[in-house]
Amino acid sequence: MHSRFRRHSWKNKFRNALRGLQRALRTQSSFAVHLLIACIAVIAAAILRVTMVEWGLLVAAIGMVMVAEIFNTAIESLSRAVDTQFHPRLRDALDIASAAVLIAAGTAVVIGLCIFVPALYRLCRSVL
Repeated sequence: MHSRFRRHSWKNKFRNALRGLQRALRTQSSFAVHLLIACIAVIAAAILRVTMVEWGLLVAAIGMVMVAEIFNTAIESLSRAVDTQFHPRLRDALDIASAAVLIAAGTAVVIGLCIFVPALYRLCRSVL
């Protein structure tokens, strides 16, 4: 077996994963934007004291968007490494990966609305 593909320790696996996360943050502005929105959503959920079920849905929605962004970034990186010339199949793969991010983000928005609109309504009713 080629030494580059040998088994790695858990420490190395986590180091590699954190390096990948760091690369995504440094090179992908959309990943950073989604992370910022996720932080705002978490702060809002804490302030509005959403239920445990709502927390679970929120965490799942955030995770879904982040995973889609990471896979999209990985596919973009791989496509650049494979071929520097335009190729319709590479374009298709990139577009499909972008569509996955769009669907994940759209679903997260719907989940966010289902959580935050009623919570804000309750807050407004209690204040007024």
